[in-house]
Amino acid sequence: MAKLYFNYSTMNAGKSTVLLQASHNYRERGMDTYLMTAALDGRSGIGRIASRIGIAAEADVFGVTDDVFAMIKARLAQGKVACVFVDEAQFLSDAQVWQLARAVDDLKVPVLCYGLRVDFQGKLFPGSATLLALADEMREVRTICECGRKATMVIRQDENGKALLDGDQVQIGGNETYVSLCRRHWREAMGDQISTPPPSK
Repeated sequence: MAKLYFNYSTMNAGKSTVLLQASHNYRERGMDTYLMTAALDGRSGIGRIASRIGIAAEADVFGVTDDVFAMIKARLAQGKVACVFVDEAQFLSDAQVWQLARAVDDLKVPVLCYGLRVDFQGKLFPGSATLLALADEMREVRTICECGRKATMVIRQDENGKALLDGDQVQIGGNETYVSLCRRHWREAMGDQISTPPPSK
């Protein structure tokens, strides 16, 4: 039975490595896969998924207005695929996540999405929020904080290594400016900037 999967983590946890290895496992057994990635992220070249450990594969790209259901349907018309892999899934729109769910339900193809859960301010990416709501199964790709605990948050640093408190949610490239931390150390780095709701009337 086909399912929609969301594999999430913080920065530099090896999501692309896991995706590429999973796709390789299918292909090694003679089953084709369909790889997709965000047009927004061209760090490794447009239409290319690459891991920091040096492995890579070609992929179709989706922009924010593309119909990913139609892309998958067109690919299936060319031949059977065992699985669809989506890298940088945090850049999907709400509508595109619903299109992936429709591909699972109507085209009966498994879709595995890999992406970040939260940004450097601890806020959900829109695509990730919808995946958390719709995915049949969710799996965490784990990495560790400097203290050895599981890292669930990420900070963005300036040139002096100080955590930035604001800025654009999306910044392509500059992996060296991001550091994955546990929640406690993220709070310390951010100056414990916790928004509190206004008092009820």
